Amino acid sequence: MMKLNELIEKIDKVKVEAEDSIGIIGISYDTKKIKAGELFVAVKGYKSDGHDYIKNAAEKGALCVICERPPDIRIPYVIVKDSRKALADISAVWFGYPAKKLKLVGVTGTNGKTSVTNLIKFIIEECSDCKVGLIGTNGNFIGNREIATEHTTPESYELHKLLGEMVLEGCRYVVMEVSSHALYLSRVHGITYDIGVFTNLTPDHLDFHGTMEDYAYAKSILFRNCAKAVINIDDDCAQMMIRHAVGPVTTFAVNNCSADLVGKDIKLQSDKTDFCVLALGSINRVELMIPGIFSVYNALAAIAATVLLGFEIDDITKPLQSFHGVRGRAEVLPTGYNFSVLIDYAHTPDALENIIRAVRGYAKGKVVTLFGCGGDRDRKKRPLMGNIATMLSDLTIVTSDNPRTEEPKAIIDEILTGVKRACAAYEVIENRREAICRAIDRLMENDVLIIAGKGHETYQIFGNKKIHFDDREVVADYLKQMHLKSGEEEKI
Repeated sequence: MMKLNELIEKIDKVKVEAEDSIGIIGISYDTKKIKAGELFVAVKGYKSDGHDYIKNAAEKGALCVICERPPDIRIPYVIVKDSRKALADISAVWFGYPAKKLKLVGVTGTNGKTSVTNLIKFIIEECSDCKVGLIGTNGNFIGNREIATEHTTPESYELHKLLGEMVLEGCRYVVMEVSSHALYLSRVHGITYDIGVFTNLTPDHLDFHGTMEDYAYAKSILFRNCAKAVINIDDDCAQMMIRHAVGPVTTFAVNNCSADLVGKDIKLQSDKTDFCVLALGSINRVELMIPGIFSVYNALAAIAATVLLGFEIDDITKPLQSFHGVRGRAEVLPTGYNFSVLIDYAHTPDALENIIRAVRGYAKGKVVTLFGCGGDRDRKKRPLMGNIATMLSDLTIVTSDNPRTEEPKAIIDEILTGVKRACAAYEVIENRREAICRAIDRLMENDVLIIAGKGHETYQIFGNKKIHFDDREVVADYLKQMHLKSGEEEKI
């Protein structure tokens, strides 16, 4: 239990209409979870406003409310300018400021966040005996223990709770993906990162941010809140990130030789990427068992961040050949046949182009790309992705992703407006399971199938319901059927 005055001491208050000595047993911003004796923080959400639920919170036993306008019922309250920032500040106090007890690395950008955070965690663990926490799209980890997650970056209360658990379980470092939503919506307000990393910026989340300028600005918030910055200066938005950085900046690049770390002599192969890192007056050879030029950028970002954390570059580069990638990122599935199937999370035009070009660089047969676009998300990228897939693939199969509240056919129709090349071979199969099976049927010797869009996800969202769906399981089940059928035919 904490007294109200202890919790609100450092928040930006406008008016206090509550006794300082009120004893608070917990904090909640969700009336579905609130318990009697807790403090309720009224937060404005996407579709609803917490201020509309203050009466409900009071009926369930909330002792006090943090809000941006006076409540219309009798209840002790504190008015603040920004209840989201207040929630972050109060959560930090409640859990004992765990962020200050950790070495924090935040990674932001459109693509590569998951791979970079996992690389950084891997390097630290290989180069030390430290336990590392990880927060991101694929899940949250305390060392090797996984904790389920719903958002790339949790809401501030859950974030500080998780950081507190990481401190208690002996983590010294935490590496986390920091989404543009989290930055804009103050989920990470009040946290200062030891290192902030920028990977790249391409069109995404414009349904939320509106413009690329606003999207970039949201990303730049990270660099006003980190001691040191690592920036990809091959990206067009790098200068904005550098302008907002308050600490020293370390740069990396492939095309710009003025960067502090430069990737050169790059050899792209079907199962790995081999390149040299020119950095700090030295040249280090890196072998990474992940194909594609994007792997070079991801490795450079991770190397730069861990150097700034105090690790020696010679020690960093040696174990990288033991890193075998991240689930759902250029993940090659076992097939038992002389064709390949690859799963990738690519759900933006740039990411889709990157993975197809990476495969094109080594594929000896046809490249078949299967993808869809999520519903209730940026519609502008749908025709762009349709164009990219058909221009770069020998065969494109357009299907459903997570349609949410949109009609799957309507999403597909918008994708098809980008299929401009008249001679492009494509098929439309709305049902994703049927589409995957059809794609496998079309494969011949040395062909490569890219199943894009969902990566690590194990569900599809229709309306407001999630159903279990894992691309890997669908592939494995269908290949098993093929093997069994082949065996039966041989007996006959």
